[in-house]
Amino acid sequence: MIVVTDAAAKRVPLAWASRSGPPWIDAPSLRGTVMTTITAAEIRPLEPEVAWTADEVADPERWTLQLDDGHLEELIGGVRAALDRHDDLLDITADDVPLPRLGPELATIERELMEGRGFARIAGLPVDELGEELATAAYWTIGRHLGEPWPQNAKGHVLGTVRDQGKALDDPTARGNEMGGVALPFHSDGSDLVGLMCLVDGVSGGESRIANVVTAHNRLVERDPDLVAALHEPLPYDFRGEQAPGQKPWYLVPAFTEHRGRLFVRYIPTFIRASQRHADAPRLTDRQVAAMAALDELIADADLQLEMTLGPGDIQFINNFHVVHGRRSYVDDPATGRVRYLKRLWLATSVLGPEDRPARFARPGAMDHWGDNRTRA
Repeated sequence: MIVVTDAAAKRVPLAWASRSGPPWIDAPSLRGTVMTTITAAEIRPLEPEVAWTADEVADPERWTLQLDDGHLEELIGGVRAALDRHDDLLDITADDVPLPRLGPELATIERELMEGRGFARIAGLPVDELGEELATAAYWTIGRHLGEPWPQNAKGHVLGTVRDQGKALDDPTARGNEMGGVALPFHSDGSDLVGLMCLVDGVSGGESRIANVVTAHNRLVERDPDLVAALHEPLPYDFRGEQAPGQKPWYLVPAFTEHRGRLFVRYIPTFIRASQRHADAPRLTDRQVAAMAALDELIADADLQLEMTLGPGDIQFINNFHVVHGRRSYVDDPATGRVRYLKRLWLATSVLGPEDRPARFARPGAMDHWGDNRTRA
């Protein structure tokens, strides 16, 4: 495993595309749709060009954009002007804040997220100088240049908070962003991209951990294709109490889906295991349990992991389909105000067009009601 704490680098610009609407994870178990499965004979390695090991991503300059004075001048100046026109920062769009210098570099990052290593860091946003609201608006604007915001929960939060919110590990409605102090195991979120901006880093700990699940998939293909086939089968997920009224408290999504040669991953082991508390949820088979254990073992291999420290003003973006993420435990000190505090974005990228996604990632499904409201945490 590679551990990285410093930040520095610049990127080469690329032309960028227009935004498209967000995809949604579908839950055919709740819509009467039949999911197709895949046999061991059909299993094959996927996207080797985006698979990496720890030593191949050890240099932070390759995946960090250090904001300079020119970037900050156009970003913060544009955000201030946009806030003068909008009462709510959620109304700010990419068109509201043109970024002739920073924009092409963000487009490069977006392309690298979807067709390259699958993660990036943007460093140097002066959050202490800007204050929470202006820094958050700047972060939101960067996100709008990378994709379309996606609701993160049943409240309709498109701008979420990662902070101790008093939820306990044994609370069946708790989600990772609400639990303080504890380590979070590797998982993916329910969007194309997930972004985290650090406002306060706490006293100690909380390091971000990422792992390349494409490499894990391809190694498991070589080791046991039948177990890979099991992870292409629908797996039950606990809804954490956020299902629509009258809807079942669980939904079905495979861990792995192949579409047009791409690998799409949706993997939250804790939610899968928590689904078994519902009597009507499908029971995990011995084969599925063995497949999850094998995948977890591969993800836990330090050779597939990178660890980075996110300090105030650091922003991390991850491709949920190719990279799983987690965090180490951490310590807060409420008495001194050192309480770890991050803002989260879920984004749909324009790099993938409507035909580039499997159906369950491209149309409203079980989470459709999450978009009934559009709010911030």
